Amino acid sequence: MNIDELKSVASAIVAGQKGILAADESGPTIKKRFDVIKLECSEENRRRYREILFSTEGVEPYLGGVILYDETLRQSATDGTPFAELLARRGIIPGIKVDSGAKPLALHAGEKITEGLDGLRERLLEYQQLGARFAKWRGVIEISEQGIPTSSAIQANAHALARYAALCQEVGIVPIVEPEVLMDGSHDIARCEAVTSKVLEIVFAELDNQRVVFEGMLLKPNMVIAGMKCPQQAGVQQVAEATMRCLTRYVPATVPGIVFLSGGQSAQDATAHLDAMNKLGAHPWPVSFSYGRALQAPVLTTWKGQEQNVAEAQKIFFHRCRLNGLAHAGQYDSAMENASA
Repeated sequence: MNIDELKSVASAIVAGQKGILAADESGPTIKKRFDVIKLECSEENRRRYREILFSTEGVEPYLGGVILYDETLRQSATDGTPFAELLARRGIIPGIKVDSGAKPLALHAGEKITEGLDGLRERLLEYQQLGARFAKWRGVIEISEQGIPTSSAIQANAHALARYAALCQEVGIVPIVEPEVLMDGSHDIARCEAVTSKVLEIVFAELDNQRVVFEGMLLKPNMVIAGMKCPQQAGVQQVAEATMRCLTRYVPATVPGIVFLSGGQSAQDATAHLDAMNKLGAHPWPVSFSYGRALQAPVLTTWKGQEQNVAEAQKIFFHRCRLNGLAHAGQYDSAMENASA
């Protein structure tokens, strides 16, 4: 394990105004996205869609990395250039999703555990040969009124995240650790903050137990936000303050960066929240983004699987990347949403 190399890669991903495009949707997930625009979920359509994103001109100042799915890492652009190489040539670091999804946790009704540790060491070595320099693993924590999450479910997911991260660092791949407290449900922002605090505390204790080097990883947390069914939704400033309060208490200052998931927020809300956090002042770590839907949803609805719409779709993708880059720097304004890209 080369600590300096891990730290260098992790820092490069969030340098300046850069963040991450999460383009690691599984087959069933990308099918749901394509169903919305009534597009067949064929391998070629999936390949072409990712190519549209990866070949958009001018995004280099705003994208430090892209998380790929197994299929996508093995695909190439129309001219035959492997996607990992295409991205690397542009100074965008290729990454890979390595978990195999969340499954029901035995004897814990309503709770889940992420699987995929079996054979991970060997898969990581293969992904490294294919060009991946960082990886991602998502743990899922739900909140409900029936005593969920339980401490045992949080512990199980934290342990899996830590074992994954240790395996990544062992072979020289930067792990993105993603403990996601879901924004589904009717819980308020205070409940989200309490659960997120407990999750982060246990996750970092497990990472330390597994000898994961904090300087060679990135954290991908949820924002502290009320559940979507909660009648009292918190304002942008309240979300920013609660999230930063939580992270400052529980995330070591040695972590090279925090890259938020959007978690079902609208594109505009995810950008506004990120910007508000960075406007609060200096933080111990860069505070950036690792968005999937919040970067892609407007692109998909514009493209609609039609080649004549590619240029406009790429224009919109560039615009969203730029706005989130500005939010990373605390320089975003909602008036920019309607400005020409």
